[in-house]
Amino acid sequence: MISKLVFKNTVLLFVLLILSCGSSIKKIENKERKEVVSFEKKFQEIKTGADNFTYYLPLLKGKKVGIVTNQTGILSNKTHLVDFLLEKNINLQKIFAPEHGFRGSADAGEHVIDGKDSKTGLPIVSLYGDNKKPKPEQLKGIDVMLFDLQDVGVRFYTYISSLHYIMEACAENNVELIVLDRPNPNGSIVDGPILEKENSSFVGMHVIPLLHGMTIGEYAQMIDGEKWLKNGIQCSLKVIPCLNYKREMSYSLPVKPSPNLPNDQSINLYASLCLFEGTTISVGRGTEMQFQIYGSPYLPKSSFSFTPKPNFGAKDPVYNGKLCYGENLTTIPKVSNLELKWLMKAYNETPDKTKFFNPFFTKLAGTKKLQQQIEAGIPEFEIRKSWEKGLNDFKTMRKKYLIYD
Repeated sequence: MISKLVFKNTVLLFVLLILSCGSSIKKIENKERKEVVSFEKKFQEIKTGADNFTYYLPLLKGKKVGIVTNQTGILSNKTHLVDFLLEKNINLQKIFAPEHGFRGSADAGEHVIDGKDSKTGLPIVSLYGDNKKPKPEQLKGIDVMLFDLQDVGVRFYTYISSLHYIMEACAENNVELIVLDRPNPNGSIVDGPILEKENSSFVGMHVIPLLHGMTIGEYAQMIDGEKWLKNGIQCSLKVIPCLNYKREMSYSLPVKPSPNLPNDQSINLYASLCLFEGTTISVGRGTEMQFQIYGSPYLPKSSFSFTPKPNFGAKDPVYNGKLCYGENLTTIPKVSNLELKWLMKAYNETPDKTKFFNPFFTKLAGTKKLQQQIEAGIPEFEIRKSWEKGLNDFKTMRKKYLIYD
């Protein structure tokens, strides 16, 4: 009887041991599988040009370096590029800051003065206001210039205008230029009217569509290759590419590229809604939904309203303290082209149409035709048809400079 009991217990222990081993083996296999998936995911993550540092650090050793950057110039571990370069003993001389300043806190269009970075002590040269292009004395002693700004793929976003002037200044003063590329969150969209040369300004310098569908590195190659710099000069340009990036990939920015583009939705709608800045319509500056809503005190009363008030990035917003009626676009699906329907709807619903547009609209649109077409009541499909030749010509030219599929 005892021997049978011992035998049964021994068998039971043996079975439990096998089950336990099987469970442990399974856990090990699951752990290994997760580690492989994690490694593959990590390996396939998009790396910006700034993260591709094994490529560009050797190019900076032993040289005096200037840098054009702002709050978007960060690595994947959230370290700012300036701090990273100093840790690597790169001889940084100066920071050149675009619109909104080095820390990205100034209002759109606000005059930004030169200064000093409180953290590093490096001098900051403003590239907005009266000094959009670095002067020879500001480049004196600099061997190579790094450029690292997050663009959003829209012609009137002024970082590509700053790129133009940096390239021109570097070409004129024999300074090498290295552009650290970053994905374009609107990289798959090429749309809108082509800019006419007579309407060139800081919010549109080149004969391109409103949405160009290029990374800032690709765009730099186009500026140089098409000889758009003054007198057709070209600069010594090197682009440090992103890794594991394709144009159709969705890309969520790790930080706000400017104070009034707070999230992915605003960045996606920016091109379509910024045209309102040349009209009587507010795009939500002075709210927490900038470039995701639109309205004015003159549009018909509706279920959606907002009241702009001074806030970060909008010290004196349009219609400050006034109730505005309009439309909330915060939850609509992502757009895949330049949308005109909201602009045309707002124009049609504004009582005094003679005051709807202001001269800034032509600069933003890059052409007088769009305003004329809307005022004439031309249907949207016909307006789009008028862009076709220009867009096809641009796409043909653009192919020569593309880095990514």
